[in-house]
Amino acid sequence: MRIPAHSVCTAIRDDIVSGVFERGSRLTEEQLARRYGVSRVPVREALRTLESEGFVVTRRHAGAHVAEPTEQEAADLLDMRALLEPLGAARAAQRRTEAHLKVLRGLVRLGQERARRGQGEDLRSLGGWFHETLAQASGSPALTALLTQLRHKIAWMYAVEEPAQPVEAWAERGAIVDALARGDAERARALTALHAERSQPLHRLKRPTRGRVRVSQHVVNTASART
Repeated sequence: MRIPAHSVCTAIRDDIVSGVFERGSRLTEEQLARRYGVSRVPVREALRTLESEGFVVTRRHAGAHVAEPTEQEAADLLDMRALLEPLGAARAAQRRTEAHLKVLRGLVRLGQERARRGQGEDLRSLGGWFHETLAQASGSPALTALLTQLRHKIAWMYAVEEPAQPVEAWAERGAIVDALARGDAERARALTALHAERSQPLHRLKRPTRGRVRVSQHVVNTASART
């Protein structure tokens, strides 16, 4: 069975974002193929994709390495998200489907319940799903792809603290969904911009560490390979 390059790409990207492969560390086709139980062909394709996304750089005579963004480049990621997420929300108010609204309302309901119980780990996952669904509701594949890439890079570069009032943060998301349901693009844009502005101070830049590559849980050469 030939493992799709996008499955290998997802596995490598996840391991870069989580710090399994540290910034600046070398990535060889042989090493990655052995790690994920695949041939070198999908690894080669995955590395090209990750280079186009900015996670990997290829150095002359040195091969592929994990990229090492500067602090300014990391700050730019938050600024770009603050511009693009409100645009996505405005588009979503015009293009969302009832299915999108149902998922978003369900996530808000779960988020509010978990926030009242203080279940921080669940809140992080739910927040990610909320913003992913909001981007998809924009009806723009290009914008959705940009926002997804930004979320991956922000998770790579920043540790995010829990808000002091997580219930209020989920109330803000609920208000965004209400604006989508009414088709109010300007209100959806404004509320999403405010939500992004309030979350920005919670981001703390991760400091790169040097050391051995940690053990990965990824095995993509299986029937249940991630896509």
